[in-house]
Amino acid sequence: MGRLMAFDVGTKRLGIAVTDPLKMFATALETIHPKDLESYLKKYLQTQEVEIFIVGEPKQMNGTPSESIQHVKGFVTLLKKHFPDIPVVMMDERFTSKMASAAIAQSGLKRSDRQNKALVDSVAATIILQSYLEKLSLGF
Repeated sequence: MGRLMAFDVGTKRLGIAVTDPLKMFATALETIHPKDLESYLKKYLQTQEVEIFIVGEPKQMNGTPSESIQHVKGFVTLLKKHFPDIPVVMMDERFTSKMASAAIAQSGLKRSDRQNKALVDSVAATIILQSYLEKLSLGF
């Protein structure tokens, strides 16, 4: 039984989250530089099976694609090229970074840790993945 893996895509950092094999829980995995994606995933996939990649889709408040959609489309193209057997699904990522920052602020971490942007990105990926799991459980 494979995991689901989600990405919060940025130009400087890439937040990654995965589910447990039963697909019940989303957990932050890592934050890496986008240029390291291919080697990171090849290594990860040697020991873990991933059924689906979920990529955060940047949208504006009115639902139209944001300016960063071109960067995300390039990322999706890269995933499909290097990992053609794993389907890619887009998931609305509006508010995920703000939700991640709020969750981190309430976590009790010291201020310097709360301001860690890599932590925000991995938590945002976790929120994207959790939203996808909730969508699946509702039958959408």
